[in-house]
Amino acid sequence: MIKKKLARRDVLKGTTALAAVGMSGVVFAAPARAQAPAAAAITPELIEAAKKEGKVAFYTAMDLTLAQRLGRSFEQSFPGITARVERSGAERVFTRIAQEFSSNIFAVDVANTSDLAHVIHWKRDGLLTPYLPEEVVKHYPKNYYDPEGFQIVTRVLVSPFGYNTNLVKAEEAPKSFADLLDPKWAGKMVKAHPAYSGTIMNSTYQTARELGWEYFEKLSKQRIMQVQSATDTPKKIALGERAIMIDGAGYLIIQYKEKGDPVDIIYPAEGTPVATSPSVLFKNAPNPNAGRLFQNWMHSREAQQILVDFARQYSPHGQTVEKPGVRKLADIKLMKEDAEAIEKGAEEIKKRYSALFKV
Repeated sequence: MIKKKLARRDVLKGTTALAAVGMSGVVFAAPARAQAPAAAAITPELIEAAKKEGKVAFYTAMDLTLAQRLGRSFEQSFPGITARVERSGAERVFTRIAQEFSSNIFAVDVANTSDLAHVIHWKRDGLLTPYLPEEVVKHYPKNYYDPEGFQIVTRVLVSPFGYNTNLVKAEEAPKSFADLLDPKWAGKMVKAHPAYSGTIMNSTYQTARELGWEYFEKLSKQRIMQVQSATDTPKKIALGERAIMIDGAGYLIIQYKEKGDPVDIIYPAEGTPVATSPSVLFKNAPNPNAGRLFQNWMHSREAQQILVDFARQYSPHGQTVEKPGVRKLADIKLMKEDAEAIEKGAEEIKKRYSALFKV
């Protein structure tokens, strides 16, 4: 069951108030457009300063196995610095940070979300500090990082269909969103909820924009199993609890298939929803140097190749090498991400969705 949570507009009251009064009590306004910071390399001085702090706190919407893998790899690269990983859905990460900040608790150094709209809030409210790693400037397309340095896209997430190959033959599997309305799929599908997952918030918004809310009205009559996270839907079809995954973490389907589980991906004919997953540094970070080091390292080719090889996700880093067996991002017909529309309409999206699916 999806638990009731704070509305985003309620969360923002706390972050906006914090933006008005800093830790010292000095009033400051949300920053005007600033010049991009100089590209920063990982230097011995930065490493030494980070080691004196001894730890970095990383709040993330990544699946836990990937987040922990990155944390361990960081610790191996920089002995003496502990990476504390706190994983939850993107909406929960956003809410937690707002609640902590409203109580003057500054525990997070680096945050990763799968909802770019969160960064719009944090940046507008003056909560972030700019930082641009050298490798990002050299090897990332400009559309994958903020020119002022307030966010960097860590990974690109697609939200395709999936199916259990023991329960559905390839030739009979749905090829489009329209196919999901066939009565034969009633009671056999699983979908995640936009109130928990940033990936699913993007997926739900993009589908509603392209097909209309009338489409979801029809889909809601298909007795859909509702789960929370984008990582839950692949698990349900891998276990055979449902035959069809409507949306979720496409990279997990790839991982499961490579392990031998009876699952496969479908990229719907109308287009596949997509979400960029950015990471940020907070102005009031308790370990600012360790945060900069972690942000820099996480967007290096070394760490980004972990995303590709271990997690089977798409990296913005131009020097990463894709493994065989994964469709290239350029070869997938993608829907268009619109963070500003979600920032303005997230509560309405969640309200309409919950009313239709009664969750």
